[in-house]
Amino acid sequence: MSTEPSSPASLTAPALIAPALLDPAIWDSARFDGAWHPTGTVRAVVEPATGATLAHAAVATPAEIAAAGCAAAAAQPAWAATPFHARAAVLRRAGALFEAHAAEIHEWLMRESGAVPMKAGFETHVAAAECHEAAALASAPIGELLPSESPRLSVARRVPAGVVGVIAPFNAPLILGIRSVAAALALGNAVVLKPDPRTAVSGGVVMARVFEEAGLPPGLLHLVPGGPDVGAAIVADPNIRVISFTGSTKAGRAVGEAGGRLLKRVHLELGGNSALLVLDDADVDQAASAAAFGSFFHQGQICMTSGRHLVHESIHTAFLEALTAKAEAMTVGDPFTDKVDLGPVIDEPQREKIHALVNAGGTVTTGGRYEDLFYRPTVLTGLADSTPAWREEVFGPVAPVRPFKTLDEAAAIAADSEYGLSLGIITRDVMRAWDLAERIPTGIVHINDQTVSDEAHAPFGGVRASGTGTRFGGRPANIEAFTETRWITMQSRPGPYPW
Repeated sequence: MSTEPSSPASLTAPALIAPALLDPAIWDSARFDGAWHPTGTVRAVVEPATGATLAHAAVATPAEIAAAGCAAAAAQPAWAATPFHARAAVLRRAGALFEAHAAEIHEWLMRESGAVPMKAGFETHVAAAECHEAAALASAPIGELLPSESPRLSVARRVPAGVVGVIAPFNAPLILGIRSVAAALALGNAVVLKPDPRTAVSGGVVMARVFEEAGLPPGLLHLVPGGPDVGAAIVADPNIRVISFTGSTKAGRAVGEAGGRLLKRVHLELGGNSALLVLDDADVDQAASAAAFGSFFHQGQICMTSGRHLVHESIHTAFLEALTAKAEAMTVGDPFTDKVDLGPVIDEPQREKIHALVNAGGTVTTGGRYEDLFYRPTVLTGLADSTPAWREEVFGPVAPVRPFKTLDEAAAIAADSEYGLSLGIITRDVMRAWDLAERIPTGIVHINDQTVSDEAHAPFGGVRASGTGTRFGGRPANIEAFTETRWITMQSRPGPYPW
């Protein structure tokens, strides 16, 4: 892989991109140890900003999941038996490759997912960090010594789960795939990865090539971009014992239900409608700046986006004016060719969903309009509890703003949501914020910050309809997610029995 920025044309060359995904004509079965069986079905990799076709990616079918699952299950025991330092070395090399080829990956993220350079840089930074953290995870203690009522050695040992299915979405395609892929591999598992077909390159091919270059043995990472039918096949496959799913709450419920029937462990990181609370002592301009980032970063297409702004009535008008002014000053356009604050949303259906919610109630102070897939940053006011843009996850560059009178009212409104992912509170009194946060159920709290943040070593997850708790980030969460516990006893000779 070249360390110099390159064009998508060079990325699609067989020397750089996994042929199992791009153009079946260049597919080489030996490269993936015979685990791939492309059907010839392809999907255009489309640039949202221009509509141009960047490449063609092979699309998996449910029938191919069985082959991937079998190959992964066959390869996994040898990988689990590989000494931890050898597994760690692969992960360290992968982290270094993400860093060395960041410019190349940035281009794909900008062109395929509509990310601005700052967002693309954030993704490669976190991807590298996830690999480095996973390298350390390989040497984590794998058990504990237990007391026993008998004269024997009693041990609880963590063992790899086997094959892990990772289903990742389009909005942060690299981060939301690698955080499960890296940890699962480091702990001795094989992985079947299904990226969203709209971001098959930056969410899948990039990882395949990085791990191939890092020396991951064949058969341990299988890429199967496809739609919901492919995801359902991953959940149903008997060789895949753990599912790590990131996506919408609606889809997550279906995945959880299907996995539950099969007695599989399913880790769900789902939607959000996170509240940002601005208390009466906050600096208005600082609060509006944080709010603009929380709502408009990556066009609002982030599960942690600040989806509900609750502002004390004493500064509500000033905050609304400041946020509106910041939104009006933002530039929207092609992040690959122009210096812009916001890029395009992913596709037309997503744009139409955003626009419908904006027009379903409330007053637009700025925005509320679009050109092609470029949606202007939008500020809404005059909202009620039942207003769709307040109740639902918009997943677009929209900032709904409401006033509150008392902290009790703020806590009640913020907690009145089916979601519980992230919470931001801005105030000069951090202990008051701490007490307030205790009354609002979320998996993440940021005091004097907006709601969007992610670090590879920190626990990440939501409650309620936002998911099944912390399933990513940090040693305890990753070990719990991707290993099983085995109880083992040993004694010098069989003991006496009554028969």
